[in-house]
Amino acid sequence: MMKTFTAGLVGLSISLGAMAAPALAQDAHAGHAAALSAENTPISDIAATAEGKAALDKNLPGVTTHEAYDQFKGMTLKQVQPMSQGAITDDQLKALQADLDKLKK
Repeated sequence: MMKTFTAGLVGLSISLGAMAAPALAQDAHAGHAAALSAENTPISDIAATAEGKAALDKNLPGVTTHEAYDQFKGMTLKQVQPMSQGAITDDQLKALQADLDKLKK
């Protein structure tokens, strides 16, 4: 699975060249009490918590160690998905979201 993910994101750094990462930050996640979301939370914010990183590693192995991580970490997984050449599936995002939902208090 990690091989597929890594191979699927090879061209991602090229695609990201035209995008400004700071402009992609989501205002909806500005509050620290907000729940983590595969759709709305920047990847780096999910990875910033031990539980969030574990959920990422479980559902999308290799995402936080990808060579282009610094280029896409400010984006949401939903934003990265179309550029992943099928490496990030809807099923993976649903499974990740289910794990993130378990982290809610």
